[in-house]
Amino acid sequence: MTLQKDLKKLENFYTEKPHRVLTMYLNTDLADQDQQGGEWKIHFKNGMNNFEHYLQESGDKEELKNFRELKEQLETYVTDYERNLSKSLIVFASTDGQLWHAQPIQMPVKTEFFWEEAPVLDQLKELNNEFPKTGVVLVQQNDVKVIEAELGAVDDVKYYQLDLNTEDWRLHTGPHQAQASMGSGGKNPGKEKFEDRYRANQQRWYKSLAPTLDKLAKDGQWQRIYLVGNQDETDEIQAHMNKPIDEHVPKNLLEHEETQVLNEVVL
Repeated sequence: MTLQKDLKKLENFYTEKPHRVLTMYLNTDLADQDQQGGEWKIHFKNGMNNFEHYLQESGDKEELKNFRELKEQLETYVTDYERNLSKSLIVFASTDGQLWHAQPIQMPVKTEFFWEEAPVLDQLKELNNEFPKTGVVLVQQNDVKVIEAELGAVDDVKYYQLDLNTEDWRLHTGPHQAQASMGSGGKNPGKEKFEDRYRANQQRWYKSLAPTLDKLAKDGQWQRIYLVGNQDETDEIQAHMNKPIDEHVPKNLLEHEETQVLNEVVL
């Protein structure tokens, strides 16, 4: 998702009759007490019917024809969207085919429909101000997970693990797998040896990772950064990063599912 670029495009989009832009903010959050019976489907249907009745009464047959074609396209999309509901769905679509922006998000919206010459962006801008592009960095000794998120949804996840042989941070693709446990209870010489080495080299290792995190923040245009983990570890990373940190969260969430992390840290 590149919302900043999308917003600029949407702000500059305009149509002339008989073409128009449909703006839809649709709350589909089944956890909402007002949505327990799937009321969002009724709201969607009513919104489409209201526009159709309005256009029928206006007598503009070409605009009505354009709306009906767009309505059919949107109904097909919503049927597919229903298989994997988010909390909300935002759509900006023009009848000339030049604009189609359908965006499921994990943030609640107020259900609204507009039929105008340009997209109605008020709610989207409010959401962007409240939940902008964000980087969440989870730290646990020699494991680091980076979650990029926007509007409460996960955009990308990267895993870094310190190679203790080369002392380089390696980027892992695919599902993250934590290092095997060295056991619990009693003394574990191997684990104790690692802990000693970790404490001795912590500053140097995190210092070497900081430029990578700064680059991710710059390239991803992060507007907020959260560091999650042991306070000593997150303090050490912050000390070597150039980008400002918005908040430290002293929790061990590295192995948690990404959406759960966002719910605990950001939302």
